[in-house]
Amino acid sequence: MFQYKFIRVDINFWTGKPTLDYRQIIKDHADQGWRLVQLFAPMKSGQMTHRYYEIILEKPLEEDPPPYDYKNDIV
Repeated sequence: MFQYKFIRVDINFWTGKPTLDYRQIIKDHADQGWRLVQLFAPMKSGQMTHRYYEIILEKPLEEDPPPYDYKNDIV
């Protein structure tokens, strides 16, 4: 089992550059045991630019959680 972390890095409207150093974020988290799953960059509707980056990281859980009981889900 894994735990996941999602970090949003906005893109500056005027410069088109990320507001945070996404490379450094990934390196810092790797030092803490996180692994990069994906760097997702959705397009702006009707434009050929990105609005933000979504950094998706995963890390093994320290111990497995109890199995999920789907019978108690509220639909």
